[in-house]
Amino acid sequence: MMYKHLFFDLDHTLWDFEANAKMTLEELYHNLDLHALGIVDFSSFFDRYTYHNTRLWERYRKGFIKRDDLRWKRMWNTLLDFKIGNEQLARKMDVMFLDKLPTRKLLFPYALEILHYLRDKGYALHLITNGFETVQHSKLKHSGLSGFFKFVITSEGSNSLKPHKAIFDFALHKTGAALHESIMLGDDIDADIIGAQNAGMDQVYINHLGITPPVQPTYMVNTLKELEEIF
Repeated sequence: MMYKHLFFDLDHTLWDFEANAKMTLEELYHNLDLHALGIVDFSSFFDRYTYHNTRLWERYRKGFIKRDDLRWKRMWNTLLDFKIGNEQLARKMDVMFLDKLPTRKLLFPYALEILHYLRDKGYALHLITNGFETVQHSKLKHSGLSGFFKFVITSEGSNSLKPHKAIFDFALHKTGAALHESIMLGDDIDADIIGAQNAGMDQVYINHLGITPPVQPTYMVNTLKELEEIF
């Protein structure tokens, strides 16, 4: 085999973050009766949350904000869009959201099957994720993914973040993998693909959305099943 160590991203690659987050936020929307506060429909609430979450994650990856600021301010900024300046509510929503979200189980189609396939073929499977340590391990446990990965490298555990080279170097050192026998598989062009390129590691762009990437990855697939054509 050309590769021996396969480093997967988790959110948006195997674990369907958007679907799980939407389910969790809809539950919060109803349980906290946000409609009575002036948020007339869940769809608009989720749209604004998605906008702020994406923007704040970008700032977090660049080191402009801390983890705790990311967590509660995505709720705070969403509420402000609906003229609700309630910091206590925003912090409560953050706690409730991160308590429930990691227990969700929705995966992308063929996620379990492809991991069984790759493991059975003898590949060493690992994770490199920017997610928080306890949250990511909880996601793996509840979704049935825990047993597939030999090492789980998080931004907290490595003291770095994708796309920085340091987290890839840490992953190689932690797993004992050689660069030439390792490959990164993920959905995020900046964090996973460009990050791996800068670290000198081959990449597979998991292009669930079917977009045209701004850079050329080593490989590109639109579904997880297509990985069988590479490995």
